[in-house]
Amino acid sequence: METLTMLQITWFILIGILFAGYAVLDGFDLGIGSLLPILTKNDEKKVEVLFKSIGPVWDGNEVWLITAGGALFAAFPHAYATVFSGFYLALMIVLFGLILRAVSIEFFTLETENKGIWAKTFFIGSIIPSILFGVALGNVIMGVPLDADMEFRGNFFTLLRPFPLATGLLGFTAILMQGLTYTMIKTEGEIHATAKNLAGKVWYGYVILFVFTAVISFAFVTGSACNIIAWIAAAASCASLFATRMFIGEGDEFKAFLSSSLAFISLWGIAGALQYPVLVRAINDPALSITAFNASSSKLTLSVMLGIALVGMPVVIGYSIYVYRVYRGKVR
Repeated sequence: METLTMLQITWFILIGILFAGYAVLDGFDLGIGSLLPILTKNDEKKVEVLFKSIGPVWDGNEVWLITAGGALFAAFPHAYATVFSGFYLALMIVLFGLILRAVSIEFFTLETENKGIWAKTFFIGSIIPSILFGVALGNVIMGVPLDADMEFRGNFFTLLRPFPLATGLLGFTAILMQGLTYTMIKTEGEIHATAKNLAGKVWYGYVILFVFTAVISFAFVTGSACNIIAWIAAAASCASLFATRMFIGEGDEFKAFLSSSLAFISLWGIAGALQYPVLVRAINDPALSITAFNASSSKLTLSVMLGIALVGMPVVIGYSIYVYRVYRGKVR
């Protein structure tokens, strides 16, 4: 196999790992934000406890998204340009939500007389990207109309189709499960009890949406029914989901979070298996699809980037492990 082809495949996998890492890590603080009114019942002291549980790590979690976006831009610029121009309005809404989260968590601690307002804006800023990320991924998997210049030929409402909406809701429930299991790890008392009780209910929605999305994928995603790797990833996701339910019932918080994370990673494994080697599928003509092989940067660029990644990624992972070790334990 040629060196360029190997580099293209390597970067396809690495970018998938970066997005999966973002989903697992930022997923739990997005999940906490999306459930903030339910977990706290608008009690400012409970909101403060949850903010303290994510305060040391939430901004570091979002570095994974920035890194993934930067890697996509450098490795596959045509795919980056098509996605960010075609999904412009949706991505601007996501960006607005992420900015709102950052502003809210800072002002909550500084502007004490308006804590209730900033808790609500944090909730809004969390729930918007939690749903739209999955919708965007669903559109990439199903395919969007592209022209010969690799440009998106549709509008905002083109993105709101049954399969992408189903993946959006599935991703949302996965994020909620991450948030609830992390809340169980970091809190005690009433918040912990509420999270545990709610996790059992969200689990049923997670399973139903997983099955529903899998079934309709046979109709909307070409080749999904006979993709062996996707089936293996789906089996891993199912096993992790049932393990999550078991550990929640047993009160083993860390294992519940770990199995929830594995279920989430397996969802990305399904997406990667269905996509490879396509980055953006052209639903109108498969020949126009943007792939890892027709949209990559040069061999030199991919090689230099790989060298940087081999040095930088262990540092990032090591820093993340250190931070989580320092701030381990319950928030009181």
